[in-house]
Amino acid sequence: MRVPGWLDDTRTSYDTVAADYADALRGALAGEPFQRGILALFAELVRAQANGPVCDVGCGPGRITAHLRAIGLDAFGVDLSPGMIDVARRDHPGLRFEVGSMARLDLPDGALAGLLAWFSLIHVPDDEVPGVLAEFRRVLRPGGVVLLGFQTGDGSRHKTEGYGGHPMNVYVHYRPPGRVAAWLAAAGFTVEAELVHHPEPEVEGGFVFAHR
Repeated sequence: MRVPGWLDDTRTSYDTVAADYADALRGALAGEPFQRGILALFAELVRAQANGPVCDVGCGPGRITAHLRAIGLDAFGVDLSPGMIDVARRDHPGLRFEVGSMARLDLPDGALAGLLAWFSLIHVPDDEVPGVLAEFRRVLRPGGVVLLGFQTGDGSRHKTEGYGGHPMNVYVHYRPPGRVAAWLAAAGFTVEAELVHHPEPEVEGGFVFAHR
């Protein structure tokens, strides 16, 4: 499903909700042992295969970037939304955050040991995903690790209101782990694991680990 102007709509929507989004999720990871475990596994794989810089792509207010730093990774964040980056820099002043698009990362080839897209591919239309994954592969060095987190299922939902009741205009795309794994394989990655987490009844989060 192609959504015209999806990048602009995503940027504007998250600029609008940035402060309330950060407030709503601040501290949430403390109550998510499965998510912390998944991130710990990602960190272990990065250290084992290609220790070095890690990019949290679609980092939002920087909470996951900060966690990755706390568990020993040389992590920095990139987000499409300048509003989100302003909040990330405010909340985590010692860390590196940059405005940028996952569709064209301002990084040299092979710059990264790891790349995390933590529920940030959910607004990318299906026909744009292969290009984004090719960009992920470009910036990873051989052996570099990628972890994708996303909402599982099928189809799309138009989100018109977000955190704090602010207006948004984004599509949330739901994908089964097998489809995401197949996209990664087609982009030249070696898929290592597909996981599904049930944080609430009828809510599923999918996670796929792969390496270049």
